Amino acid sequence: MSTFSIFLVLITIVCFLLIVVIMVQNPKGGGLSSTISGTQMLGGVQKTTDFLDKSTWTLATILIALILLSSLSFSGSLSDTESKLIEKTEAPATNAPAAPAQGTPAPTTPAAK
Repeated sequence: MSTFSIFLVLITIVCFLLIVVIMVQNPKGGGLSSTISGTQMLGGVQKTTDFLDKSTWTLATILIALILLSSLSFSGSLSDTESKLIEKTEAPATNAPAAPAQGTPAPTTPAAK
């Protein structure tokens, strides 16, 4: 397994965890903190909100770091260094007739009646 594949798996796991942490939060103050009725669980409502906030920022920072590290580890073996588009657009030289020289008049044919 290449280094890039390892980073890809780690990025996927962090993205999934980040989605879960964000979905648990509620912008109106509900979410996981409203479902906990006692203050014994997870240190209370305020501690739960602080934990979710810190975990969101931590996972986002880890995600950005993994993306930057994966771009550094990318060897470029999947991409071509030679452009296929340039090769396709380059047309071979056509055998077009040359224009007559400036000094000699071009032969004309009379119009048929």
